[in-house]
Amino acid sequence: MPAVHLVEAEPAPDRKHKPKRNRRARYFDRELSWVEFNARVLHEARDDRNPLLERVKFLSIFANNLDEFFQVRVAGLREQVRAGIRTLPAEGPGPAAQLKAVRSRVVELVAEHSTIFRGLRSDLRKAGIELVQYAKVPEDHAALRQRFLDEIHPVLTPLAVDPGHRFPYISTLTLSIAVGLRDPDTGVRSFARVKVPPVLPRLLELERQPGQPAGQHRFVLLDQVIEANLDLLFSGMEIEAHHLFRVTRNADFTLEEDEADDLLLAIEEELRRRRFGEAVRLEVERTMPDSLRQILIAGIGVTEDQVYEVSGMLDLTGLNLLVDLDRPDLKAVPWSPATPPALQDSPDGEPADVFAAIRAGDILLHHPYDGFATTVEQFLAQAADDPDVLTIKLTVYRTSGDSPIVAHLIRAAEQGKQVVVLVEIKARFDERANIAWARKLEQAGAHVVYGLVGLKTHCKTMLVVRREAGALRRYVHIGTGNYNPRTARLYTDLGLLTVRAELGQDVTDLFNVLTGLSRQRAFRRLIVAPMGLRQRFLALVDREIGHAAAGRSASIVLKMNALVDRDCVDALYRASAAGVEVDLIIRGACALIPGVAGLSERIRVRSIVGELLEHSRIWRFQNGGELEWYIGSADLMERNLDRRIEALTPIQEPELQAELDVILETMLADDRRAWTLGADGRWLRVDRDGGPTKVDTHAALRKRALRAAAAGSRRVESEARPGSMEPWA
Repeated sequence: MPAVHLVEAEPAPDRKHKPKRNRRARYFDRELSWVEFNARVLHEARDDRNPLLERVKFLSIFANNLDEFFQVRVAGLREQVRAGIRTLPAEGPGPAAQLKAVRSRVVELVAEHSTIFRGLRSDLRKAGIELVQYAKVPEDHAALRQRFLDEIHPVLTPLAVDPGHRFPYISTLTLSIAVGLRDPDTGVRSFARVKVPPVLPRLLELERQPGQPAGQHRFVLLDQVIEANLDLLFSGMEIEAHHLFRVTRNADFTLEEDEADDLLLAIEEELRRRRFGEAVRLEVERTMPDSLRQILIAGIGVTEDQVYEVSGMLDLTGLNLLVDLDRPDLKAVPWSPATPPALQDSPDGEPADVFAAIRAGDILLHHPYDGFATTVEQFLAQAADDPDVLTIKLTVYRTSGDSPIVAHLIRAAEQGKQVVVLVEIKARFDERANIAWARKLEQAGAHVVYGLVGLKTHCKTMLVVRREAGALRRYVHIGTGNYNPRTARLYTDLGLLTVRAELGQDVTDLFNVLTGLSRQRAFRRLIVAPMGLRQRFLALVDREIGHAAAGRSASIVLKMNALVDRDCVDALYRASAAGVEVDLIIRGACALIPGVAGLSERIRVRSIVGELLEHSRIWRFQNGGELEWYIGSADLMERNLDRRIEALTPIQEPELQAELDVILETMLADDRRAWTLGADGRWLRVDRDGGPTKVDTHAALRKRALRAAAAGSRRVESEARPGSMEPWA
């Protein structure tokens, strides 16, 4: 696997002495580091220890990830090139060099993607799921032609390109067929485009043939059926060639919020403009002749270095239709989430009183091991129906299309409660859905705020104010993940339910910042960005450095999605040089280079990639033996620290701290899902020798959740510590 690109930079200047220019590598390139994360995702499709349809799912996830990367990150690099932005050699490669390096690596991964799919097609066929070539099933052609006439032909619109017809607009991420035509009477050649309708399923299931075993499935690609019937679209013309292509366009916002009179209308207008963004990638079938290719390049407005050739099926996001098949034998065993003991129903079936449970002590939630429906949703549902609840406030960054969260909020508003919802309508790719939910909430009487100018609201907070014994009490949920029931089944996230007065006051003040004109910058317990999160993190690291210098216990463990902020990276380098042991669990992009003598020899970086997406953020500081723990919404990226509202909360109860300790120690002991990052930029699987493994993070934490739920306590004394490398059976 090629190494991540190394970035050279100077160390932070010393206040007393001007340092000599240090040109050794200090950072990995962010864009290539993310590409290597997607390479780790692709590995899951190759790993035959994963169930077959799970491997197919990872092919689709890889493709979807790459689509978003081009729409946002590659589009941004191209804008920088066009603007003439360059960086100094000490600051790393400029955008032009980054684009070249990204292309080189992506070409390799796209080829590997296709190769893995070819192997999986063979495995699927053996399992009774066959994706057939149209040409190889002549016995089905008559039925498919009739289906084409009945179901497909009416929604097709062939568009010719000639002096009377401009090159058509090609919408982003839709499949199209480039058709080369010849007039048999005049010999004149022409070009046409046929859009593969996204409203129809990409895979068409064939009728069962005599003798075909029950439970087997045969599919053919929709685009192949269209190609086989092009004669019905271009009557009287000779069809000389037909090949698939796909365009990816810039999907990043260029909204000037401070110039918008109405942010909601401005976002809707930007969504319309997004459809016409600049093309940043053209995918074509490898077999496409150069004549058609050049027509596309000129018509779409791309250059050769933006063209990506694909062997075999183009756009593997369509494989999700296979993943949805009812074949449990080819999928991971379904997980039925547990309910934390404090929130379990009584033995006689009486629903748990969530408010009483929270008053009894802080509750730590760990999704999807803990069910979202029986915890967060239940908390909100009881709040919506409780006559003593006066106010509910919630931040919504992303949520699902059938969200019970929004339904509970609407019901609460209709019952006369004060409901305040901060809907972040700038959440990329979820803007349209968030606008729709915002309007439904407003119609129900909720107060809806659409975020702050210049900042995205990314914190995950809920506040419930309840009248109790003549006084008001604040109940709070602070999390690491979105209030999204769908992703709560797929992403690992943490949440804290508490009635701690200081946290309740802090969350109240935070909502005043979000909904009003408060400019509060200091909070009692919460760490909030951009008001002070960066400064607090740096101070916590410096404190560990002070402990190390004094000979006290000093270590840092950080789990997050990405680490790319250079101030934070430099702080961790200083900690390593001072003797602080640092363990980083980074799912995605990592700019820090571990294991470099004199720079980072005490820093270790690993990544957990598997069937669940690691999304939680955890900080642990040794603090001379008085450990401090934090969970929250922020990664250590410039956007999170400087351009988003983020919130981290301390975890204060010893039992909950022990829970976080188990999570981190399990991941640090993992030898099944873990990768380690080397100083050369190469990510290596911990289990690369292929031998038996002892600790699988996801399996271990599932077992623990079930055992704790059954025992009525999180504490299960018989468990082996992860560091012992004993099985967690």
